[in-house]
Amino acid sequence: MELIYKIVPADLWLQAEETGAFAGAPIDQRDGFIHFSTRGQVRETAAKYFAGADDLLLIGVDPGKLGEDLRYEVSRGGALFPHLYAPLDLAAVVFARPLPLGADGAHCFDGLVP
Repeated sequence: MELIYKIVPADLWLQAEETGAFAGAPIDQRDGFIHFSTRGQVRETAAKYFAGADDLLLIGVDPGKLGEDLRYEVSRGGALFPHLYAPLDLAAVVFARPLPLGADGAHCFDGLVP
């Protein structure tokens, strides 16, 4: 199983854990779907949208548990990105781990993403 990934501010994720579902970050709610990245896309997503941000979590999700609400659609650079057109049921979450900043100011994915 190849996971898909969501980068989330820790405070938003805590709210999701309290309710049992993640309705998305403000950008997700504005766009009408939850943005995810594949293994090959998540580092670029972090650099482009979360540069220098701390107190983030990397959420690993089993796409097989998301059903027909998950669609791969053309986005940045013509690549297919996973988009979820429903709240994320936490039963599909494989892990939620801190996404630390390295000494160089970039996020460190060591041991998080194969």
